[in-house]
Amino acid sequence: MASSPRSPQPAELEISRQSRILAALSKKVIDLDELRMLAAQGVPDGAGVRSTVWKLLLGYLPKDRALWEQELAKKRSQYEAFKDEFLPNTVGGSSTPGGSEGHSDGNAEHVENGFLDRSEIAQDDHPLSLGKTSQWNQVAEHSEMIEQVDRDVKRTHPDIHFFCGDSSFAKSNQDSLRNILIIFAKLNAGIRYVQGMNEILAPLFFVFRNDPDYKNANFAEADSFFCFVELLSGLRDNFCQKLDNSAVGIRGTLSKLSQLLKKYDGELQHHLEITTEVNPQFYAFRWITLLLTQEFNFADIIHIWDTLLSDPDGPQVTNKQHTMVCSANGSWQMPEDVPAGNLAENMLRNADPGPETAPCRRFQLQPEASAELPSDEHRPPPLRCKQVAVNMFLQWNL
Repeated sequence: MASSPRSPQPAELEISRQSRILAALSKKVIDLDELRMLAAQGVPDGAGVRSTVWKLLLGYLPKDRALWEQELAKKRSQYEAFKDEFLPNTVGGSSTPGGSEGHSDGNAEHVENGFLDRSEIAQDDHPLSLGKTSQWNQVAEHSEMIEQVDRDVKRTHPDIHFFCGDSSFAKSNQDSLRNILIIFAKLNAGIRYVQGMNEILAPLFFVFRNDPDYKNANFAEADSFFCFVELLSGLRDNFCQKLDNSAVGIRGTLSKLSQLLKKYDGELQHHLEITTEVNPQFYAFRWITLLLTQEFNFADIIHIWDTLLSDPDGPQVTNKQHTMVCSANGSWQMPEDVPAGNLAENMLRNADPGPETAPCRRFQLQPEASAELPSDEHRPPPLRCKQVAVNMFLQWNL
């Protein structure tokens, strides 16, 4: 009697995925559709190519491999120019009126030794002026922004020595995060720095700084800056306060999440928003704005981002993939025995999944083969998440 074919083991599947992604990256011209499909299944850790894959997915590297060296040299040189312009002291930029903000204006030409010539100070530019054109007011806003960036950088993943600690390596990494966020704020005066941007930057910098290629690792700050800008270009409306209540702002995004949850798990959506009147902003605001960086441990965040960045429409609309994962996350965290009156409190109290939820990553993000799904005995109690996530991804891939 012929024996049934043996199911591939997880290690074999990992090797297979690794060989496929290495083959995709070895082509003279990268097939981005193929790369996105492979990345959506997860970039194998052992391949040492996640840094390259993310740069391609974010459009930082061109598809033509022959252009990589030229493009990287150009971008890295441009970033050094930004540092020279916006961080003249490399420890926080100008602290005097006339410091660069966005693009330099003519007044900066009259600054000498940090002081404005008396004849060049406008009569209405008093140190206590709150006018938008007041250089003194601009300095005050700049100092406030620097202080906020400093606080947030120091609080970035305090449990990971890469980001926090007394070592020179950790301090160097903090300096890089700080530089990137300050330069971004100065180049994007309409948004500036918004609390939480440090959490979005952290996975990018971590992956690039740990690139096996020594040269690439040394230029992680420059590479992270441009990839951060590209990533934020598709999310900037969520950080713009003036757009909060518009269809393209954060409320519009939360509305899309609600509609998607209704489509794939109407019972849960009805229970949350109708029966218990829990507004999505109470549990999903952080999921959306911070790209799930606060909902999982850091190792799982890296794998989740493989999928988020693989959206076939590019980083401009990462929200499609992102919203699907958030919907699955909502189904995953929904207890089946919580009284209606306690639901809002429970959602807030249990917003952060514990280590036992780590197995959910495979069937949230990689519904490609039953052999890769965790068995029921290893799965946490909520039962709907697997089917919800698989249905969403199957329909999205049709």
